[in-house]
Amino acid sequence: QALSCSLGRDCGTSGSDIGKGGASRPQGPQTRCALGRRCTVYGKCGHPHPSWTMAPPRNVVKIAVQMRDAIPQLIQLDQAKPLAAVLKEVCDAWSLTHSERYALQFADGHRRYITENDLEAEQLLGGLQSESREGRREALRCLVPLASDMTFAREVISRNGLERLGTIIEDGDDLGEGLALSLRAFSELMEHGVVSWETLTIPFVRKVVCYVNMNLMDASVPPLALGLLESVTLSSPALGQLVKSEVPLDRLLVHLQVMNQQLQTKAMALLTALLQGASPVERKHMLDYLWQKNLRQFIYKNIIHSAVPMGDEMAHHLYVLQALTLGLLEARMRTPLDPYSQEQREQLQVLRQAAFEAEGESLGAGLSADRRRSLCAREFRKLGFSNSNPAQDLERVPPGLLALDNMLYFSRNSPSAYSRFVLENSSREDKHECPFARGSIQLTVLLCELLRVGEPCSETAQDFSPMFFGQDQSFHELFCVGIQLLNKTWKEMRATQEDFDKVMQVVREQLARTLALKPTSLELFRTKVNALTYGEVLRLRQTERLHQEGTLAPPILELREKLKPELMGLIRQQRLLRLCEGTLFRKISSRRRQDKLWFCCLSPNHKVLQYGDMEEGTSPPALESLPEQLPVADMRALLTGKDCPHVREKGSGKQNKDFYELAFSVSYDHGEEEAYLNFIAPSKREFYLWTDGLNALLGSPMGSEQTRLDLEQLLSMETKLRLLELENVPIPERPPPVPPPPTNFNFCYDCSIAEP
Repeated sequence: QALSCSLGRDCGTSGSDIGKGGASRPQGPQTRCALGRRCTVYGKCGHPHPSWTMAPPRNVVKIAVQMRDAIPQLIQLDQAKPLAAVLKEVCDAWSLTHSERYALQFADGHRRYITENDLEAEQLLGGLQSESREGRREALRCLVPLASDMTFAREVISRNGLERLGTIIEDGDDLGEGLALSLRAFSELMEHGVVSWETLTIPFVRKVVCYVNMNLMDASVPPLALGLLESVTLSSPALGQLVKSEVPLDRLLVHLQVMNQQLQTKAMALLTALLQGASPVERKHMLDYLWQKNLRQFIYKNIIHSAVPMGDEMAHHLYVLQALTLGLLEARMRTPLDPYSQEQREQLQVLRQAAFEAEGESLGAGLSADRRRSLCAREFRKLGFSNSNPAQDLERVPPGLLALDNMLYFSRNSPSAYSRFVLENSSREDKHECPFARGSIQLTVLLCELLRVGEPCSETAQDFSPMFFGQDQSFHELFCVGIQLLNKTWKEMRATQEDFDKVMQVVREQLARTLALKPTSLELFRTKVNALTYGEVLRLRQTERLHQEGTLAPPILELREKLKPELMGLIRQQRLLRLCEGTLFRKISSRRRQDKLWFCCLSPNHKVLQYGDMEEGTSPPALESLPEQLPVADMRALLTGKDCPHVREKGSGKQNKDFYELAFSVSYDHGEEEAYLNFIAPSKREFYLWTDGLNALLGSPMGSEQTRLDLEQLLSMETKLRLLELENVPIPERPPPVPPPPTNFNFCYDCSIAEP
């Protein structure tokens, strides 16, 4: 019988450690005071005069043991004591004989057993031999939840439990709940790895295959049978071949089309297991047949775009199916071009002719053989091959013949885009041409790496691409998008032949980032990857670098926000000081004769703008000598660009563009009328400094580009200083002195002097 136990909160043990002396135990000193209060730190119990007693040994814990129709026991469990002795003491307290027939079981949670030997297994296996169908079902109902426990499973297996379950499955007397429970219990026991799947008999496997091929009333049986056959196929090559010959692909397609997610998942699991166990030739035939039966379209419409969220197991099997399909390209990827193959030479000529020969024309009609060869070699160079003999470029593996397949596919399925790519770049003479053939070869290698062509399937990965199931010839179609992206990025970077590797790095990043978004269709992929321009890639790199440096971490952002007001005040102070220093401006006359000069500055008390005319070449005048004044209190607004009155007077010609960008005006009250003080800044920097300073005087925000740059620089410096641990490090007010020069400079070596 099972004795339920509840481990005490402070016992710190796990069931599998009882009787082994290896359980985890409470850490730190534990004592009891005279009042019985538990303490972990001396003197914290609150008793003024405690009399301490030592805690029990650390390998002793308290557990509660209960049994049906008996008073529960609270016992001191010595974990170093053999489990048989513990059970003997518990049984003696209840006056029970034959303690070897009892076992400890967790009272709650998973209810697993804490023993290697118990009577429960024998009783359940006895129930499996009951003549009553309901009796067998009841035993199976009790067996299924316990079968996941390793200890209990070993006990059942040692008592020939698998054979008894196998007999029930092979007999097939109960095709309903009894069969489903038997299959589930059998699979649970086998999953522990105590018995190899290869030990299963052929009649047993064939019987399970029958349950897959039959139309059963109980919907829970086919998924269990499919799951069992998947394990058989993956674990035993011989039995896997039997399953492959006995389970038709059409039958798996029938199960996949049933709108039952569990059945679909198990059918896909067996399908991928059969594909993994097949040879490359068999796998190609199987996949060709499945695609002919529109499996790809069904997966795309009814599984990927199903209203029910996809489970992790199905995602893994779709990843495996994608990997196995792409794996068919490995043979071409690892096969170099054979220069003696007539078929491959003709394919290269087709590629050349599609780019350079108009329909109906022949190469060099009327030319000698040498002249035709020379012309052909030149056109192959224009096509982007590094060698006049293109076979030498395609001898590299990978990508081998797969690169040639991609180029031919692009030329045949997108002829206008192919011709435009080749002719546009072959006619350029500024060293900015993008080599089609070289780019195609490298792009094919890149796609094979990103899609892991030829790599073994991961046992846990789930990162399939929905786009793969939404498009026939997905690899070649992806190449067509990628080669046009290469040309587009090449132009954006204004690249030359020396920049080829840099461009390919950017293209790799563009493709990898877009694939990571898992677009659901090729068109969506095309849209997203074309939107990811070279400039956008640079921006993303900058953002990621800031994240890696911690600049954009939430605590850093919070610190930056706190520092902004103080630093903006510092920038405001600098701008006003610049206005106090004053600037020499030019007056633009309407007659376009020699411009006159005038000087303007802010008074030290920041209350008056003082200005006046001056001659060119003279030093800035003293503040008192400037005749005109504009009180800051009379200033109303700051105008810039085309809003300025002196800009409107000059018109809108193209020659005045720089004039617009440097113009600003201050409107002020002049009696009852509004007047303007007009400026033309000598440079863009002076424009930013003066407009910022005037905005500061008017109480408006300083929003110039220069303010943004200055603020970012100050924030970066101040943040780094704040993050340094400078509590006990004195920071000098002045920079350290420059040390005196050395007594001689004999350590300096003049490379121009030849040694004797």
